[in-house]
Amino acid sequence: MPKVINIEPTPNPDALKFLVHPALLKGGSRSFKDFGAAVGDPLGSCLFAIGKITSVFYMDRFVTVNKEPSADWSDLIDPVCEAIEDLRLPEDATGEAGAQTPGGEADATLEQINKILDTRVRPGLAGDGGGLEVISFDGQTLEISYHGACGSCPSSTTGTLHFIESLLQAEVSPSIRVISW
Repeated sequence: MPKVINIEPTPNPDALKFLVHPALLKGGSRSFKDFGAAVGDPLGSCLFAIGKITSVFYMDRFVTVNKEPSADWSDLIDPVCEAIEDLRLPEDATGEAGAQTPGGEADATLEQINKILDTRVRPGLAGDGGGLEVISFDGQTLEISYHGACGSCPSSTTGTLHFIESLLQAEVSPSIRVISW
């Protein structure tokens, strides 16, 4: 069973990052924007059942929980910690893969994009309790989805999105456009 070893604030006041040991997943991440999406996931379902939770995102050693703006963290921290610590980890816990790719030349470009995201963007987002998933790439437009603390953070749709687009334009192609949903 995992143990919450620390709780960290994120840039998003409605999200907290719960650091855990041991790892919840061997790879990948899981993200749920509502209770219906979390059905079948023991941790996600349990966290949404607490109430006033708006999204759940977790990776290997952290869980980011977003709350309703009107909710108070003092009422939620203990139930969230209990839900995490009551989780029984399967022996073969694995994450789910992300991006859908169209094939051909776009595959090679998307591979280059993911390398840049993996080394220069995703670690920073994870440090703030968030993540990023590539939804699609058509050779010109990269569609991404933010998860965790980044999912409802105003800076993810402005500053962070602009940074990602500028980085990819400088290192991959000036014609790349990045959109989020």
